[in-house]
Amino acid sequence: MAKKTVIASVLSFEKKLVPSDGYMYGTVWENRQSASEPLRLVEKSVRGTISNRLKDTVAKDPLKLNAEVEKPNLQTVDSCALAENLDTLKLHFTLKILGGIKHPSACNSPEFLESYQKAVDNYIKNTGFEELGRRYALNLANARFLWRNRVGAEKIEVHIKDLLSEDEWSFDAKKYPLRDFGFEDEEVTKLGRRIAETLADEERFMMLDIVCYAKAGKAQEIYPSEELVMDKGQGNKSKVLYSVDDIAAMHSQKIGNALRTIDTWYPDFAEEQQPIAIEPYGAVTNLGRAFRTPVDKEDFYTLFDRFVAGENLTKSQEHYVMAVLIRGGVFGESEK
Repeated sequence: MAKKTVIASVLSFEKKLVPSDGYMYGTVWENRQSASEPLRLVEKSVRGTISNRLKDTVAKDPLKLNAEVEKPNLQTVDSCALAENLDTLKLHFTLKILGGIKHPSACNSPEFLESYQKAVDNYIKNTGFEELGRRYALNLANARFLWRNRVGAEKIEVHIKDLLSEDEWSFDAKKYPLRDFGFEDEEVTKLGRRIAETLADEERFMMLDIVCYAKAGKAQEIYPSEELVMDKGQGNKSKVLYSVDDIAAMHSQKIGNALRTIDTWYPDFAEEQQPIAIEPYGAVTNLGRAFRTPVDKEDFYTLFDRFVAGENLTKSQEHYVMAVLIRGGVFGESEK
């Protein structure tokens, strides 16, 4: 058993779930598998109204307040929508799954590495990746990766093909829950088991080709990823959407975040009833909260140190630790 003080100062893991960007096309539901066309971004300049909450200095001055709320809110934004004769979004991306979790991409402590690999061997032997694989498979089947495009879609189909074995799976995404990871389904179990076998292997990899169709309605708005604009100068666009080679697209990071939204083991889950993405501190940026703070000792670094030291963790704590390693990152002592 390793001492708790043995932590590698240089330690990093490459991610084991590697999605591509998601490319967006428009099609007609009845002919969805035979014809489609790329979705393009359109720039709009609109005359909006002031609707944001005002600063106290303005709100407390009636003259300034009236002047502020009466003026127009002029803005230029990117937008994306299906053509008037198309009713279905087609999203296409690939997902590479890698084995070799026993081998960090960088580690400067042989003693730590020995303890880590022993702990991982025990996890694979006693627990395995079946639970994690099934959860990743469920997030493919339920099309969580569509994010806002999933809301209000009349029908959603997901087609997955293993490009190496040529095995295929098809899912009616509406039948699969977003919050219940206890949901049992034979096809999800089969796909999850294949993912688990790949993650547990030393060298195996898997390449999935994923095509998703979502019937959103003719000419309806579609939601590509929004770019983070650091310098919002006067007169610049207030919303910039993502595209690749003039095709509307979703960031690979956004797809990856959806696939690893499997954490139902954080302390507040009973109250929140909402799975969150696997993150070292359980951070959810759109809520401005971190659900795994070091104070509660349920953060990754606290559990990882105990895991490598050979201490007994609960099954859910072990699943969480391994899921963070699958996510990848830099976890050396200097990064704590």
